[in-house]
Amino acid sequence: MIKANNLSKVFRTEEIETTALNNINLHVKKGEFLAIMGPSGCGKSTLLNIIGLLDNPSSGTYHFDGTSVGNLKENNRTKYRKGNIGFVFQSFNLIDELNVYENVELPLIYLKLSAADRKKRIHEVLKRMEMGHRMKHFPKQLSGGQQQRVAIARALVANAKLILADEPTGNLDSKNGQEVMNLLTELNKEGTTIVMVTHSHHDASFAHRVINLFDGKIVTENQQKTASV
Repeated sequence: MIKANNLSKVFRTEEIETTALNNINLHVKKGEFLAIMGPSGCGKSTLLNIIGLLDNPSSGTYHFDGTSVGNLKENNRTKYRKGNIGFVFQSFNLIDELNVYENVELPLIYLKLSAADRKKRIHEVLKRMEMGHRMKHFPKQLSGGQQQRVAIARALVANAKLILADEPTGNLDSKNGQEVMNLLTELNKEGTTIVMVTHSHHDASFAHRVINLFDGKIVTENQQKTASV
């Protein structure tokens, strides 16, 4: 699903040039669960942003599901993300002014589905996340664990092929963090490809494979288990 070759990302200002990624070669199979680890500033989030088509590499090639996407302009990256890639963030990134139903509905509005289709999908995914009884509540009325469940529902509702999770348990206590990891593992077993950035060795233990970044390079790779899909 993900094929990145000689991927580099350089940030430039008038005074300084910073290499965030340096000749990354990364292949992720459909149905795989990959964890990306490494110290702060090593390039983890930059790599996730490029995989998620939030940014382009400075050099190298990136193919997603067989399509070359490394040099797309911003509006085309946005179009390609729709229905293909879902995001789960440490800070949840829910919109405070929208209730649970409306937050989950957002990706579907951009897909131009009918109101009936949107309602069906939203009810199904919130039921699955055990948040159906909270659909009229607002984010500030929910616990951290509940907010992350809503965020996962939002990532899933458009039937994304790939979920990118950036420190998904970082703002949660151990109990809620475990529940979120169980949810991600269940989704992966059903065929969803997951790439997760984490500082947690416990969370990384759920992945099939772990890569470690340092100074923008992959320095180690550990195959932990075989993907079931």
